Amino acid sequence: MTTVGVLRETAGRERRVALTPDGVALLRRGNLRVLVEAGAGRPAWFDDQAYAEAGAEVGSRQQVYDESGVLLVVRPPDDLAALAAGRILIGLLDPLGDPAPAEMLAAQGVTAISLDLLPRTLSRAQPMDALTSQANVAGYKSALLAAEAYGGFFPMLVTAAGTTRPAQVLVLGAGVAGLQALATARRLGALVTGYDVREAARADIASTGAAVLELASGQQTADGYARELAGEAATRQLAALTEAVPRFDVVITTAKVPGGRSPLLVSQEALAVMRPGSVVIDLGGNVAGATADTRTITDHGVTVIGAPNLASTVPVAASTAYARNVVALVQNLMPEGILSLDGTDELLAAVLVTHGGEVVHPRLRDYQKETR
Repeated sequence: MTTVGVLRETAGRERRVALTPDGVALLRRGNLRVLVEAGAGRPAWFDDQAYAEAGAEVGSRQQVYDESGVLLVVRPPDDLAALAAGRILIGLLDPLGDPAPAEMLAAQGVTAISLDLLPRTLSRAQPMDALTSQANVAGYKSALLAAEAYGGFFPMLVTAAGTTRPAQVLVLGAGVAGLQALATARRLGALVTGYDVREAARADIASTGAAVLELASGQQTADGYARELAGEAATRQLAALTEAVPRFDVVITTAKVPGGRSPLLVSQEALAVMRPGSVVIDLGGNVAGATADTRTITDHGVTVIGAPNLASTVPVAASTAYARNVVALVQNLMPEGILSLDGTDELLAAVLVTHGGEVVHPRLRDYQKETR
């Protein structure tokens, strides 16, 4: 019987857990043994007793490493060296953003599978799409965080003391996080506007009830992500946004390019002329001077919040969604409780990072060639 291990997350500020008690029950039905590190679910409010009642065993971190053939994480653990040859590591490993751990795992003989490489255009992969599930949570929380930081009301309020205008909210990037931010801000009563470099995203923005900010258009990759603008096109886009951004009370940026550099969308010039009391939430690394997990107030009275890991601040919902993604992947790889790494499976080929002592993902192999 294959043992699936669940490790406690070691990354700072990370409160998610890779598998919830509900997920344990689903894996146990597939004839899998589940071993959870003691305290792994506590930051997300899932205690050890809940795991035990769902059919998991609870043990030490070393026991999980020693006895598990498959190890589940949200983010790469600090102690990657503890992984023995032949083990399988599944998580959001971000190999395109940080390729070094992939080389380490390959040298150790570990098979690494990264859910953030899953192609969104593959329909049968949708239940496993952890990037989408976590972006959904982050987009929701970004609107709540913006409302908390903003010094006024989001909705229009009519009171005996007079009428207050609704907040004007601009969301840059209409992927999953951006669309959820638009929808949540609108439910809170704000007047919302969205922008995305992809022409195809305009209909998605409009579907949330938001207005569409008309600027430069661009393209998307075959996987459905925005393609990074370069050169003169990027310069024109930034100039247009620098003019548009100060018209809004709240700006939420969500634009990421997987494996590439996040585009600058809110410049220092834009921040300098925004109204005092305005708020900028940076999910995508798109704001000049923003620092991750830090709230700063500019000399002009604009609150800038770097928030690249918002999903981890909603740990119950985020962990529950992520666990469903992981369970779907494990069930796909182990339909009868026995691991099968089918090299002809396009889904597996897309997410497989290391196997057989080598880095096997094409984009990472290209990176190795460029750096050697």
